[in-house]
Amino acid sequence: MKTSHYLLATAVSAMAGLGATSAMAEDLTLCWAAWDPANALVQLSKAYEEQSGNTMNFEFVPWPNFAERMLNELNSGGQLCDLMIGDSQWIGGAAENGHYLKMNDFFDANDIKMSDFIDATVTGYSEWPKNTPNYWALPAFGDVVGWTYRKDWFDRPDIQAEYKTKYGHDLGVPDTFDELKNIAEFFQGRDIDGTTVYGASIYTERGSEGITMGAMDVLYSYGFLYENPDKPYDMEGFVNSPGAVAGLEYYKALYDCCTPPGSSNGYMSEGIDAFKSGQVALQMNFAFTWPGFESDANVGGGKTGYFVNPKGPDGKQFAQLGGQGISVVSYSKKQDAALDYIKWFAQPEVQAKWWSMGGYSCLKAVTLDPSFPESQPYAQTFLDSMAVVKDFWAEPSYATLLQDTQRRFHDYVVAGNGTAQDALDGLVNDWTETFEDDGKL
Repeated sequence: MKTSHYLLATAVSAMAGLGATSAMAEDLTLCWAAWDPANALVQLSKAYEEQSGNTMNFEFVPWPNFAERMLNELNSGGQLCDLMIGDSQWIGGAAENGHYLKMNDFFDANDIKMSDFIDATVTGYSEWPKNTPNYWALPAFGDVVGWTYRKDWFDRPDIQAEYKTKYGHDLGVPDTFDELKNIAEFFQGRDIDGTTVYGASIYTERGSEGITMGAMDVLYSYGFLYENPDKPYDMEGFVNSPGAVAGLEYYKALYDCCTPPGSSNGYMSEGIDAFKSGQVALQMNFAFTWPGFESDANVGGGKTGYFVNPKGPDGKQFAQLGGQGISVVSYSKKQDAALDYIKWFAQPEVQAKWWSMGGYSCLKAVTLDPSFPESQPYAQTFLDSMAVVKDFWAEPSYATLLQDTQRRFHDYVVAGNGTAQDALDGLVNDWTETFEDDGKL
């Protein structure tokens, strides 16, 4: 990794010396999802243990069960977790239900400024209500849905020539969703070195959040809005706008034309497997997967390329926000020690080390360093993607809103029931009922 001279020169000393030593050593438990970044955080945190005397324990839950397990923990007032790295969509419920400690006073006392973090991550991971200076978390792990492609296949002269003959332009990174679909159709069922390959791996999973994250990644750029910008919770004509309908129709068409066999319930891990095994030319997935591709024997070493979610038909370009903030659980009896960990984690030198280990730092001192775009093959794509993010509802009723979307999208895209208009009209009805029950309509 190429990082600024200052950050590299000071990283070791900072890792050893930042944070206040606790008067009495504490055993802290941090709760997060079970994935590669969590393993990196374990290694990163060893330096904190050495300098603080505190012991870090970790409770990692597989992604399909993560939300249910941790939300149940919070809703029950459980004391398993002192620190929680929770999804962006949880912030509203966690704040309004008193699950997280409000961080404003702590940030002020320790000169931790939210302006030092990527703006979208502050809004997405820390604020409730949105766009107000009320902070419930420190941005911990930036993430966004983007795309990988088989650069080695794209670079082959025979494939390039055939593609140009068919479409009249060079094969390259798609700028629009129409171009992406052309590429996916071109590779679907193609023989490459004696193996049948397919166009694209996309999100279709129904049980947790998969198909919502995938379909929204397209719908935003087609004009979907959650509500009337001038009237909160007024969704008619925005959720189900003509553009939103066209976007959902596109997503189904991409699923129907260009995905591998057995793609009816796929999410992050299935996409990783499809790409690493050489099944697909294109893959939709969160940015957290990219370090793993670079180190993989099959698709690393320059074989993988990265690109930002493409533009819609009117030139709009957005991407689904992922990522999480780190919070102190209000039910913890070790809040002072938990806050000490966050103080340590927020330091620029620690954040630089976090990036070098595969964690996606949200700190501008890291991401805006002149050397950052060249630090990893995917670094610039990460920056460009984070500049166009949107997020799913962060309302306290997020889980109910999500369940409705999962059902409506899967029934239409995968099962083929009804029309896109039916699915989105039904979603407006579902969400209206939820907000009526919440007293917001």
